[in-house]
Amino acid sequence: MFRLDGKVALVTGGSRGIGRGCAEALAECGAKVLVNFVNGEAAAREVVDGIVARGGAAEAVRFDVANVKETETAIEAAIRSHGKLDILVANAGIAIDGLLLRLKDDDYAKIFDVNVRGALVCAKLATKSMMRAKWGRVIFVSSIVAEMGNAGQTAYSASKAAVVGAAKSIAHEFASRNITVNVISPGFIDTDMTSSMPAPVRERLLQTIPLGRTGAAKDIGSAAVYLASDEANYVTGQVLRVNGGLYM
Repeated sequence: MFRLDGKVALVTGGSRGIGRGCAEALAECGAKVLVNFVNGEAAAREVVDGIVARGGAAEAVRFDVANVKETETAIEAAIRSHGKLDILVANAGIAIDGLLLRLKDDDYAKIFDVNVRGALVCAKLATKSMMRAKWGRVIFVSSIVAEMGNAGQTAYSASKAAVVGAAKSIAHEFASRNITVNVISPGFIDTDMTSSMPAPVRERLLQTIPLGRTGAAKDIGSAAVYLASDEANYVTGQVLRVNGGLYM
């Protein structure tokens, strides 16, 4: 079960954190993984080298999802090189925290360019290949704050909620072509984005999580493997919450 042999997967923002967890999990189950990065080339190479050392197949691919032309060029080249693209994990994202009254117009633009437009451009390009094969998996990575909100993350929450709405619409559009479209909604995961959290804040947070701990990137990777596999053939338009019970 959950084998992905022969599949080609692209993970955006795959050089660290949740993206790295997804890339490593997909590769472990047999997929060839394209690890996308923007500035962290060394980190991306480390992910690729680790996958290859464990007997998997991977390569690093640089492009900025916020740059439409750059994204188009890179993904189209990847499809030509590998003959197809079976799985997309649209994970690349940024967070610019700030109370609503303090957010700048540029903050909104940057967040939505990456988190929403970037994800949709990747999905548009990837599904062209999937349609030809009449098989595909599109997996968007949202966030728990898309549903429960969080003070100081208004723009980020809005962008992640937009991803959920888009995914449900795209799922309708591509269902007849055997392409499933789903969302993973992580809770508080141990990544670079959460590592700077002050100890008292972290302790209060842990008290609100029924499982009593933060999640690991591999927890999200496992969810991605499931949604990418044949075992999830009949699952589309869904939001899979991986949050330790923090939001039910």
